Amino acid sequence: MELRQLRYFVTVVEEAGFTRAAARLHLAQPGLSAQIRQLERELGQQLLDRSGRTVTPTAAGAAVLPHARSALAAAERVRHTADEFTGLLRGHIRLGTISGAATEEFDLAAILADFHDDHPQVEITLTETSSDLMLDELERGALDIALVGLTGADLDPRVGREVVLETTLVAAVAAHEPDPPDALPLHALRDRPLICLVRGTGIRGVLERGCAAAGFTPNVAFEAAAPPLLLRLAARGLGTAVVPALTPEEAAAFGVRTIPIVEPELRGQLALAWRTDRLTAPAAKVLLGQLRIALARRKERPTGRD
Repeated sequence: MELRQLRYFVTVVEEAGFTRAAARLHLAQPGLSAQIRQLERELGQQLLDRSGRTVTPTAAGAAVLPHARSALAAAERVRHTADEFTGLLRGHIRLGTISGAATEEFDLAAILADFHDDHPQVEITLTETSSDLMLDELERGALDIALVGLTGADLDPRVGREVVLETTLVAAVAAHEPDPPDALPLHALRDRPLICLVRGTGIRGVLERGCAAAGFTPNVAFEAAAPPLLLRLAARGLGTAVVPALTPEEAAAFGVRTIPIVEPELRGQLALAWRTDRLTAPAAKVLLGQLRIALARRKERPTGRD
């Protein structure tokens, strides 16, 4: 047997299917299936049950799985130890980020380009998607690092996180709306058509959890993937947008007025997240450190991100 076959087997188990495993491994599905069948022939045991809608390990596969993971971890330790003697970083880092995270203040492209210049042997893949999907992929081992919005819900204990930005959520209404209140109690949102980020984002999760605690379901009339469109919709009088805090200049530029949400105040958090129970490659540790430094520069600033 070969280490790559063990890696293929572990990935199929983690992805519960050949299609997603092949995509994660950048392989054609027939080739992946053939390698797994060859491994099963060599071991004389069927390792995977393919009869259901999802692929699951057989009893033999479940018994082999921890040993396969240990063998892969040992091989990585050998590689990392050798690399330490040459000062070489290599490998593959899988990074995820929320939509719209890259800004002039946080130039993700520049960070990744500088990292690549310093460590050309490291392959990086970047995925932009919602926070809940990234947290799921972290738990499954499909991502190494993710920049996510937190909802306040409990996370898998195997996921480490560091909050890099915290912001108050506010209600944004058209600047021409007559007699806006000085503050809006959360329960006052019950009767307003709301304009929100899509489900799966951190801010949407914070809003839904807050409304559930107040005893109602938010009436979401419009939703979008990033705050700028929410603000444009609010500026046209289509509803009340729930967004991160804006400066007066930013609000005026969008044609909105912001109102604090109180009783209770809602807060959004942006965090770096990673798995703590897996062997972390030196390359991933270095990139995580560089992301921390870059995000620390804007930690206290209002943000329009997830």
